[in-house]
Amino acid sequence: MSVHIVYEVRLLLYSFLTGAGLMMTYDLLRIFRIFVPHSYVFTGIEDMVYWIYAALVTFSLLYELNDGGLRGYAIAGVFIGMLLYDKIISKHFLKLLKRFQKYLTMKIDRCNRKRQCKR
Repeated sequence: MSVHIVYEVRLLLYSFLTGAGLMMTYDLLRIFRIFVPHSYVFTGIEDMVYWIYAALVTFSLLYELNDGGLRGYAIAGVFIGMLLYDKIISKHFLKLLKRFQKYLTMKIDRCNRKRQCKR
């Protein structure tokens, strides 16, 4: 196989992995929002900071691996990696996490009720 083709395939693979990593980072932000609820203003600020971070990570991918050249398939690879991670892993992980949050909330409420009854 040609060295150039191997290089392009490697760039595409790193693009997929970058997209999945960005969605994993966004999942951490979602987890933070589940356990620490806050206003829409802070949610907007968090999203803005995240997307600036995502743009910088994507730019650094292109700068490091492609000398700053813009390749459409590399950008598409990032988005496809994000989409695949979101549909395959994140969807199920967040459902499980929300169930765990409900379970914790019920346990905490039950514990608080028992303390009030004992007083």
